[in-house]
Amino acid sequence: MNIKKIGYGLLLLGLLVAPFAGAYPVFVMKLMCFALFASAFNLLLGYTGLLSFGHAAFLGGAAYVAGHAIKVWGLTPEMGLLAGTLGAAAMGWVFGALAIRRQGIYFAMITLALAQMVFFICLQAPQTGGEDGLQGVPRGKLFGLLDLSDDVVMYYVALAIVIAAFLLIVRIIHSPFGQVLKAIKENEPRSISLGYDTQRFKLLAFVLSAALAGLAGSLKTLVLGFATLSDVHWTASGQVVLMTLVGGMGTLSGPILGSALVILLENKIGEIGGWFAKFTGVEWFASLGESVTIVTGFIFVVCVLAFRRGVMGELIAWLERRKRG
Repeated sequence: MNIKKIGYGLLLLGLLVAPFAGAYPVFVMKLMCFALFASAFNLLLGYTGLLSFGHAAFLGGAAYVAGHAIKVWGLTPEMGLLAGTLGAAAMGWVFGALAIRRQGIYFAMITLALAQMVFFICLQAPQTGGEDGLQGVPRGKLFGLLDLSDDVVMYYVALAIVIAAFLLIVRIIHSPFGQVLKAIKENEPRSISLGYDTQRFKLLAFVLSAALAGLAGSLKTLVLGFATLSDVHWTASGQVVLMTLVGGMGTLSGPILGSALVILLENKIGEIGGWFAKFTGVEWFASLGESVTIVTGFIFVVCVLAFRRGVMGELIAWLERRKRG
């Protein structure tokens, strides 16, 4: 427990000083949004045992709702974030009501099919900008006081929102409700025999996960100033599965680490390849930037074979063994 607290403390300290330590605030904010997205997905997969292939609908759908509300309706940033989050929660309720009575691959395929419907709506609807996406979303002023056009101010507002959302996830997991979700994941028939309405609990978990994913998408739109089809594409759903499994599903810190690894690789693989090419003299490394999906796929295979519980899952298990020893 002390090691976990120290780790979280160091992470928080690093995030607090990041803008003054040479880190690009917008890129770190993007990392935080995806960390929240992965943590929201982990609440559903890691703690409830439901594999959704449609979570991009909540990230991207909320991104479009928040962007449209701020740009077209003229809502303030806080109201835009709220609109996106509530929109994702409503979408999650619809998805969950249709899919929650199915299990395994059937549940996953239903969520994927519904997410693809959302994707085509975003592609065809005139309000979304089609293939160009929704551009030029202003940041505005938070509560009429904080000017979010300043990247540093926006950074600390985003950090506060992500920390608050993460603490909410921690509270959910350690609450009696969270214990029931873990019981459903471990043995649903036994939970039913104890008198729990598992369908209702799973639906509520689905809606909470969708709402938090929507908050991540809304915040991402506010930070970057646009929402694109990549946010709602099925590859974003696969990406969050990759983040969660690589980091370690069923752990609080796993999705954070997994999202950081995946996003850093996608954005920095070209620089890393160039450094390796210069260091080793092998020019092939310089072309790694054009093969991001191959590299991330290879890393996923290695993690699945070498770290069955994910990176943080294996680390936590090793610490537990040492503690018992």
